[in-house]
Amino acid sequence: MSMNTFVRILEFIVALGLLNVWLIRARSATPYRGGKAKTLRQEFDAYGLPAFAFYVVGTLKVLAGVILLAAVWLPMPARLAATVVAGLMIGALLMHARAKDPARKSVPAAVMLAMCVGIVVLLQPGFR
Repeated sequence: MSMNTFVRILEFIVALGLLNVWLIRARSATPYRGGKAKTLRQEFDAYGLPAFAFYVVGTLKVLAGVILLAAVWLPMPARLAATVVAGLMIGALLMHARAKDPARKSVPAAVMLAMCVGIVVLLQPGFR
């Protein structure tokens, strides 16, 4: 498998993960929700974040997901989108730690962070 193909696979996985969480499963309970939250909105409340943070983070993640999905086939700023998501995943990990969530609740954010760092590194000009 070429490095280009590997990056496209990472972009696809990250994009589908973001869009799934924010557009399909936002109102569904999952074992990874922070605190005792049953929905994504409740998770932001559980972390003590202001209401606008839910909308800012959601907008950034959905836009990044769309860009990463489009980048599989079109020239798009995938490196920038992955950098934004990596920053948001660091924030998610900090929120899980602050809420003293069990480590297993942080696994999706940690995996997403690792994939985004991979995209950023592999798309670094001159890396290949």
